[in-house]
Amino acid sequence: MAVSNISQLTLGLTATTAITQYAAVTATGAVATAAGNAVGFAATAGAIGSRVPVVAGGTGIGIAGAAIANGALLEVGAAGAVVTKSAGVPIGRALNAATGAGDQVEVLIITN
Repeated sequence: MAVSNISQLTLGLTATTAITQYAAVTATGAVATAAGNAVGFAATAGAIGSRVPVVAGGTGIGIAGAAIANGALLEVGAAGAVVTKSAGVPIGRALNAATGAGDQVEVLIITN
């Protein structure tokens, strides 16, 4: 299911790794690692060295790494996807449910 978002802050970051659209991204311009911190979500894909718009405030779109319940607290999973929080850094809250990996999720971003 396609979702929308309301960006209140978009940063232009230089990609230090290849970034896929909607991946969780760190402040250094890399795809966030599992259970790690993220500054926001890539609005577009970007190659190394390119400027990528990263939604860092408001709501962003993430890609689910597994099924997620509406309202669940989220953390980064594999490859910058979002998963239900277990032991990682909380990066947001799901504003819609995901039935499985690959679904788009609107995320209320938690600033870290």
